[in-house]
Amino acid sequence: MSRFRGLPPYRVRDSAIHGAGVFATRRIPAGTRLVEYRGERISHEEADRRYADRPATDNHTFLFTVDERTVIDGGVGGSAARFINHGCQPNCRAVIVRGRVFIEAIADIRPGEELVYDYRLERDPDDPPGVESVFGCRCGVWDCRGTMLLPARPAARRALDARD
Repeated sequence: MSRFRGLPPYRVRDSAIHGAGVFATRRIPAGTRLVEYRGERISHEEADRRYADRPATDNHTFLFTVDERTVIDGGVGGSAARFINHGCQPNCRAVIVRGRVFIEAIADIRPGEELVYDYRLERDPDDPPGVESVFGCRCGVWDCRGTMLLPARPAARRALDARD
């Protein structure tokens, strides 16, 4: 019988990337489903209302978009998943299954290694100038894209998408 039975293979502690982070406490094989992103399930309108008074330079929320109708606010009854930081070379990914969000390992993870996934934040047409720095990435990898936002689509691609 394993001495780890029932204990998660990670713990939350201070992170060099940002605030708190989630770190492996033992080897985690690729393909392992680690944790469900939990919290209060709310509408996009409620999410906007809750965070309306925050300064435009504040990117810190625990919101995870599930679909067109649902957002999970991990700041209310959330799990440890809310502390997993963004990384441009992720070792995890978020997977949505029947409206639930799970974090899975996409690479073997060593004990002590921080769990990270690419947040893949979408851009809005009305984003202010400098939004990349508001959502700046601090992962520190050699090919860091500098932002948690997805790369901007070229103007020609945006025009094609608008016609569809």
